[in-house]
Amino acid sequence: MSFLHIPNVRLAGVAACVPKTILENSNYGLFSAEEAEKFMATTGVERRRKADPETTTGDLCIKAAEKLIKDLGWTKEGIDVLIFVTQTPDYILPATSCLIQNKLKLREDIYALDISLGCSGWIYGLEVISSLLSHGQLRKGLLLVGDTTLKPCSVEDKSTYPLFGDAGTASAIEYDDGLPGFKFHTATDGSGYEAIIIPDGGYRNEVMPSSLVMTEIEPGIKRNRLQTVLDGMNVFSFGISKAPESIKMLAEKFKIDLEQVDYFLFHQANLYMNEKIRKKLKIPMEKVPYSLKNYGNTSSATIPLTMVTEIIHDISSESKSIIACGFGVGLSWGTVQFITDTLVISEIIEF
Repeated sequence: MSFLHIPNVRLAGVAACVPKTILENSNYGLFSAEEAEKFMATTGVERRRKADPETTTGDLCIKAAEKLIKDLGWTKEGIDVLIFVTQTPDYILPATSCLIQNKLKLREDIYALDISLGCSGWIYGLEVISSLLSHGQLRKGLLLVGDTTLKPCSVEDKSTYPLFGDAGTASAIEYDDGLPGFKFHTATDGSGYEAIIIPDGGYRNEVMPSSLVMTEIEPGIKRNRLQTVLDGMNVFSFGISKAPESIKMLAEKFKIDLEQVDYFLFHQANLYMNEKIRKKLKIPMEKVPYSLKNYGNTSSATIPLTMVTEIIHDISSESKSIIACGFGVGLSWGTVQFITDTLVISEIIEF
């Protein structure tokens, strides 16, 4: 099993940026009034944010990073590591982290890396950046995580379009000798890769004229092969089994008393799924915050976005024990436990 304890590092701050454009699910054209009400009650998603055509995931993360650097009082010269996690990069190549280094005016001898992951991305990115910083030779890092998930969604697909939203986040990680740091469990099952997929556009299935043909899969679901496919039933079965299993395994491995955890931050998949997970773990409702109502499923950004929008005052003013669990596209999942300490949380940015 993939367990890792990374000491001598801490989460110093978190910021999030969302587009200004709001999409209300009550106005979604493929829903009747009754369907809209049922969808919102089941998924918990009432509205989302949508990036304009010129705005990329990198742009949203840069805005979040600029705000967080300022609020922390960091100097850009003091940042040693830049990790960018997304599945909607600015380009196929070059790596978006290279563009962000230039746009943020970070120094040239920085460690910059892209990671292609979705729903579990914040967990995996945190594990990578913490590993790099924990020895103390590199001391400060930015973890930029986000997705403009609506860009590859078909507006004519009611299984995906009203569920997802766009967001970018920035998390600041720094070396701090003697701190307990982070405890991780991570896992992958690539046999389920087709559960969430964009079939064409990579180098397995390159873009062809047939890639652009809109096909009606069933009434209310029409898309082409460059747009997101979501197998909801398989993803649901995966999520309600693997997420609670991962949390229990982490707790057992590191002797964590789940009753002493202050907040459980789940990937914001949908309300019905997440409530199944919460009930399986017998977690009180007040310990599981949701950002789904106003922002939807923002893929890799959901966990830090929820910190910024839902529990900003609690975790910035007091020390809290946190467990975060991300699960989805890949299929990939992971859980982390950490203690917050004088955490800087920036007010949400609209761009």
